[in-house]
Amino acid sequence: MFQTFKNAWKIQDIRKKLLFTFFIIALFRIGSQIPVPFIDSEALKSYFSNSGVATSLLGYFNLLSGESFSNGTLFALSISPYITASIVIQLLAVAIPALERLSKSGPEGQEKLQNYTRILTIVLALVLSYGYYTVLRGGGDGQKMLFATGTFPCIVIMASLTAGACIVMWLGEKIDNNGIGNGISMILFAGILARGPVILGQIIQYIKLIFGEGGNPINIIWVVLALVVMVFSIWFVIYVTNAERRLPVQYAKRQVGRRIYGGNNTFLPLKLNMTGVMPIIFAQSIVMIPATLALIFTSWSSGINDWFSAGSKYPFYAIAYLILIVAFAYFYSEISFNPMEVASNLQKNGGTILGHRPGKATADYIRKVLGKVTFMGAVFLSIVAIFPLILVMISRWIEIDATSIIAQLLANVALTGTSLLIVVGVALETTRDLEAQITMRNYKGFLE
Repeated sequence: MFQTFKNAWKIQDIRKKLLFTFFIIALFRIGSQIPVPFIDSEALKSYFSNSGVATSLLGYFNLLSGESFSNGTLFALSISPYITASIVIQLLAVAIPALERLSKSGPEGQEKLQNYTRILTIVLALVLSYGYYTVLRGGGDGQKMLFATGTFPCIVIMASLTAGACIVMWLGEKIDNNGIGNGISMILFAGILARGPVILGQIIQYIKLIFGEGGNPINIIWVVLALVVMVFSIWFVIYVTNAERRLPVQYAKRQVGRRIYGGNNTFLPLKLNMTGVMPIIFAQSIVMIPATLALIFTSWSSGINDWFSAGSKYPFYAIAYLILIVAFAYFYSEISFNPMEVASNLQKNGGTILGHRPGKATADYIRKVLGKVTFMGAVFLSIVAIFPLILVMISRWIEIDATSIIAQLLANVALTGTSLLIVVGVALETTRDLEAQITMRNYKGFLE
């Protein structure tokens, strides 16, 4: 990967794209430090120090924003409204024929869908910013995190957060147009990596707990377990992200004039984790709703946090999370990959999968293999997402204080699966894109 970036840096136009991308990321991090008026950032940080908040939907938003959500800054909503809007429009394009026609009508239709996505992003940002204000106004335990309340502070906070979400959306699109691409992914990547100093500070505190006066030896076990989980997760994510099932394809020979084309053997690759991190994002957004409602309606908090939250010692949250991940893995695979269309393209180009007749028989075979690949991908996502929760569940059984540093460590570990999939996936995808651009610029063609 580092060699790829080194080679890309030597090519002038790619170097300009890389520098532009770094500049946009720097602007994103600057905006993440600009405070929003009327918000008491110190009280907000104290509120997020509780592991019950860290494992709710608010903690998930904080993860994606790179701590901006817990600091009450301009980019607190980060790219979340835009991601949600993109997913909604993509799903509607499958369900609504008019939007499906737009998605297949070329650049003009894609631009209209993009405009719909932008409008929906603004609407969602307004809704999320009002919910954010509601939490700030009352807090989960009656703690107020605003210097002033009322209509005017509400309007200022909502306007600031919505404007911040629109600016982040614009920054992501600029990376797509003038940078190295994958604007949304790069913003997410930068936000997650920005948590590095915070995690480093927590590690230093863990070391002080272990070796300081009055340190509890049991903390050594938790730190070692957390490190083992992280190292195993990184290796596992990289291995499975690069894995694929290859279907052998043979192309028939064709004679055009005096030349003979085709007759070669190749393969049709099916990525094991074809759906990426999307099933986890969908499932996490839904399964965290009860814990988030418990933060707003405090009378519910005791029962929900005890029985149905990422910090619960009971398995109901993990089971629901597992079922939703598998369901969304199949759903997203169904709408993003069309076996009949792939079989039709193979037939048009004279290709056949060995042992299967062209047309419907090939499509049925691809669909059968796709089902098995999707199942293995869903199992992989489930392991990455559920294994950290099991560690948190064990800690709850031995009753670790929810406000302790070890509890905060385990709360961060509970979100490790999503962050690792995003970081590793973006790094691998960016490396592949850069390698493709390097190859394209170094390819001399048939004239030399």
